[in-house]
Amino acid sequence: MYPPSFRYHRPATLQEAIAILQREPEARPLAGGQSLIPAMKLRLMAPTALVDLSRLQELRGISRGGERWHIGAMTTHREMEFAGPHLLAEVAHVIGDPAVRNRGTIGGSLAHADPAADYPAAILALEATIRAVGPNGERAIPADQFFQGMFTTALMPGELITGIEVRELGPRWGWAYEKFPHPASGYALVGVAAVIQAEDGAARYVRIGVTGAADSPFRATAVEEALQGKALTPQTVAAAVEGAFSPDRMGEDPFASARYRAHLCAVLARRAILRAWERASR
Repeated sequence: MYPPSFRYHRPATLQEAIAILQREPEARPLAGGQSLIPAMKLRLMAPTALVDLSRLQELRGISRGGERWHIGAMTTHREMEFAGPHLLAEVAHVIGDPAVRNRGTIGGSLAHADPAADYPAAILALEATIRAVGPNGERAIPADQFFQGMFTTALMPGELITGIEVRELGPRWGWAYEKFPHPASGYALVGVAAVIQAEDGAARYVRIGVTGAADSPFRATAVEEALQGKALTPQTVAAAVEGAFSPDRMGEDPFASARYRAHLCAVLARRAILRAWERASR
């Protein structure tokens, strides 16, 4: 199926892109296009114009400064997989297939906010900061304020994600991402990311992000609080995740019931936490 007709813009600068989006409110940014183009072909989306961001080199690249990593919004999943920091590289490795990873971008994925996307779980667990710019200037959006519902984010009309900042995970830090993928699409029926800092044999810092389970990604704060300050034995972790994920909060579709998704959350959270703890304890 072919998409409806649309105008095509390919700006050379970020400011030019923002000006076009301000001038044409129904236009949509085009990053990697791995979600937008299929949706347009299925007539699920019909923007009047596309603003191709592929020429904006200032939105590309991965750099490290001090205790933070900066990832440009147009950095592809493949670049993340081989050059990105810690948890995000692990997540990028299980996104789609090689064709998708070569074209798709981290900024495009976050802005699209598919409830079954992989990055949001890690972004929440890392307590990342999303950098955006629009007609009113630049701003920084904390990850726990960014995702606001199915395909809905804190981005204002005309705003673009310019980059993502995440903490450096040095010695005594551990991380892991566990995913139960849909066998056809590769999207997460449930995905759980864990970030843990170990100190004196106990978990000093625990953050757990969940994707695919509900209309929007979320932090498993009850599990985080239950594990804070404890040695993370299999028994301790099993007790923390038991009953922590209510089916009432889960999404339900032909691929998985709410009860099954709640069960997957507990299983994958246990695996991710123990694997992250093993890394942190080395």
